Amino acid sequence: MPRSKKGKRGSSKPGSLRQEVLQLQLSTKASQKGVRNGMKGESAASDDELMSDILSHCSSASESVSVLEEGTGSEQVDEQTAQEETEDKLKQCIDNLMEKSAKTRLAALESLRLAFSSKVLYDFMTERRLTVSDCLERSLKKGSGEEQAAAATVLTLLCIQLGGGDEAEESLKMLRPILTAILIDNSASIAARQSCARALGMCCYVSTAEEGEDLIKSLALLESIFMSSYPNREGTLPTLKPGSPGLYSASLQAWSLLVTLCPPSRLNVVLDFHLPKLQACLQSSDVNYRIAVGETIALLVELGRDIDEEFEVQDSESLCECLKSLATDGNKHRAKNDRRKQRSIFREVLHYIENEDFTEEKIRFGVESVYIDSWLRRRIYDAFKEILESGVRHHLQFNPLLRDIFGLGPPLILDASIKTNKISRFEKHLFNSAAFKARTKQRNKVRDKRADVM
Repeated sequence: MPRSKKGKRGSSKPGSLRQEVLQLQLSTKASQKGVRNGMKGESAASDDELMSDILSHCSSASESVSVLEEGTGSEQVDEQTAQEETEDKLKQCIDNLMEKSAKTRLAALESLRLAFSSKVLYDFMTERRLTVSDCLERSLKKGSGEEQAAAATVLTLLCIQLGGGDEAEESLKMLRPILTAILIDNSASIAARQSCARALGMCCYVSTAEEGEDLIKSLALLESIFMSSYPNREGTLPTLKPGSPGLYSASLQAWSLLVTLCPPSRLNVVLDFHLPKLQACLQSSDVNYRIAVGETIALLVELGRDIDEEFEVQDSESLCECLKSLATDGNKHRAKNDRRKQRSIFREVLHYIENEDFTEEKIRFGVESVYIDSWLRRRIYDAFKEILESGVRHHLQFNPLLRDIFGLGPPLILDASIKTNKISRFEKHLFNSAAFKARTKQRNKVRDKRADVM
């Protein structure tokens, strides 16, 4: 963008830099007043050198900034070129999903996962969703456990890219039978079953109506997995098999996400049956499963209070005692990080159960932010964060689906002048670097003079 179109603040940067430099020079002179007695000639020379050094750095900084500013005119062209290159790479990845080599297919799935989680590609994927769905179906049916897990994750991201609605629902209906078969298959890979549980929960969440038949089916299927961790008739918890806590956690978290869509009539049934059982699972030997159970209990209690202000947890005293014990757990046989994480989570759960207190969290992205002010919003945000990872903020900023879920409205279109009216980090860095170097040089000279005097 040409300089002539910049705001007043942008056009006066060189002058403001020099003013700051002059102030810096005066403060430096004052601090060195005692040393300068008897050395006025040398001091004057050093002052001139200080000004010369800083102005030299600032001049080069202004030139560097000018180069950057002049380059902004070609941003649109660069973005278009980058978009075309990205689409070419994605087309190649989709082609690679049909290769015979399992290694090639895995690499293609990983590339698609990274692209889908970091960019919004609705237009591109709408045209190719059937092709991608066919490829994912093939990987889920015939691939190894690792390939099945990767394919289920990409399916989840595909539904998020399609923004829910008919397109996502069609992909889910096409692949739901395979996801179900893998999830209930005890001989299948644990990683694949976990990924299928998450995919079933998230895809159903973004593509199903609140009281849809698919919602009820998905809830029942996920329940059948984590209910294996419930105590038997004698009240004894089953012995956990290797890998099963991770599967139970994934299924429980996917289930709790879908519970947020349930109508009040369904919620009452869920609360009556599951809350007492989940309280018993707080004694599980796996820390991550205990945490998932604690968060689910808090969510269910919150949902219960939303539909009935006088809702009370059965045997609340026993529940609070158990939560207090977990919130202060200091057993040395548990890893330090596990103890810290457990104490933090269960303190929050306990405060909510006792006083309805919730620790609000503010998520910033671009010039916007979203507030996580309830267990419901935390469950939804954590579900998207788990699948989108570091790309969750980008999707909050640009993906209409997430913006609709969190009540953010359409994506903002920012005027470029917003950026030009602010001093960039690069400019600040250049000035601070110049001033620091000049101060260091001056102080070194003063130290040398002090050494001579002494």
